Amino acid sequence: MRRRILDRSTTPHRLSSVEEGPDVDIKATLVRGGTSKCWLFSAVDVPRERDTLEALLLAAYGAADRRQIDGVGGATSTTSKAAVVGRSRTPGVDVDYLFAQVGIGENVVEWGSNCGNCATAIALYAVTKGLVPTTGDVTRVRLHNLNTGARLDGLVSTPGGLVPAEGTATVPGTEAAGVPVGLSFLDADGGTTGRLFPTGERRQRLVSGSLAVEATLVDAGAPLALVTAADLGLSATESVEDLRSRLGDLIDLRAAAAVRMGLRTADEPVRHAVPKVGVVGPPAEHKTSEGHVVGEDEHDVAVRMLSMFDVHPVIGLTSAVGVATAALEEGTVVARAARRRTGGTVRLGTPGGVVTVTVTGPAATDGAPRREVTVQRAARVIADATIYTPALV
Repeated sequence: MRRRILDRSTTPHRLSSVEEGPDVDIKATLVRGGTSKCWLFSAVDVPRERDTLEALLLAAYGAADRRQIDGVGGATSTTSKAAVVGRSRTPGVDVDYLFAQVGIGENVVEWGSNCGNCATAIALYAVTKGLVPTTGDVTRVRLHNLNTGARLDGLVSTPGGLVPAEGTATVPGTEAAGVPVGLSFLDADGGTTGRLFPTGERRQRLVSGSLAVEATLVDAGAPLALVTAADLGLSATESVEDLRSRLGDLIDLRAAAAVRMGLRTADEPVRHAVPKVGVVGPPAEHKTSEGHVVGEDEHDVAVRMLSMFDVHPVIGLTSAVGVATAALEEGTVVARAARRRTGGTVRLGTPGGVVTVTVTGPAATDGAPRREVTVQRAARVIADATIYTPALV
C-alpha cells in the first residue's frame, strides 16, 4: 500500500509528493491528562494551514462515525481531543499549543475553546519530549493556549530531575494513577470576552423558548453559563444518566447564552464547545458514578456540567475554574448556592467526586484580575504511535 508522508522541509508544511498514494502517516503521542485522553502532535509534524490540519484530524479520528471505529478517536467528548504542541517564541512562555475538540458523528472540529485536562497532558509531554528541561524535583512548564490566549503553568513532578514513567497521584473520576501535575490558570478572567461578567450582570434571567431560568454568565477559564438547578426542577446532584433527560433544555440554554455573551449573533451557527453550560445547587449528600457517598459537608457547591452533547462524567478544568471563580463573587447563582467559606478554596461536588480548586489573588471587585486558579491533576503517557490516516478530502 502506497502512502503519503508530510514534507517537513518546507514552511508552512505541505503534503509531499515523494510517494504518491491515498493515505497519510503522522506521528502522535497519546497522553491521559486528568480524566481526558488527548492525542498530541508536534507542531513540526503537522500542517500549519488550519483547513489541512482539520482534514487530517477528521480522517485520523474517523470523526464522521459516531463510534469512531475506523480511527483513533475515543467516541466521547473527553476522549475525542487533540492538540498541536511546539516550542514558543514568546518571552516567558515555554510551549504553545492549539487545542482541537474533534466531532463525534460529524465532520467538524471545534477550535474555540481550551481544555485544562489536555493542558495537564501537554505539561507532562513537554518534559518527556525534552521541550522543557527538568529543574529538580518539580519542573514548571509555562503554557500558552493559542485558541483563547490563556496562560497556564504546569508543575510536573520530576523527582531527582527525572521524568517518571508512572506516578501514584489520582484525581476524581478515575482510579488510574499518574504523574502529579499542578495546573494553574493565570489571569483567567475575561480571556475570551474581555470581561469576567460579559453582560455586566452577575445574575440574570436566561430565556430559551418556554424556559426561563436564573443564570450567571461568567468568563473565567472559559465562557460558562451556570444555571440555578432548582429552576429546572433539579438539585445538581443527579446522576449522569438522570441528567441526560434534560440535555435538550441545557443545549438550548447554551445557545441562548452564547448570544447574550456576544459569542455569536442570533443568525450564526451554534457552536457547542462554548459557552460551557451546567447547573449548580447547594451541597447535599449524593453518590458518585462509582457509588461512593459524598457527604453534604464534604463539598461547598454541587455542579453538573455538559461536555458538547453529553453530561460530563466529572467536570472539565476550564469549567472548574469558572465555577470556583463565580463561587467567590458575591451575587452570582453559584455564590448563593455555595456553602459560605473563608479563603479561596472551593470544593466542587461532581458526578465523579469532589474536585478542589484554589483561587489566589484579588477579586474582580478590586479592579484587578485574579492571579492564579489551581487544580491538582495527574497525567500519564500511554503511547507513541504512527497514525495511518485515510486520504484527505
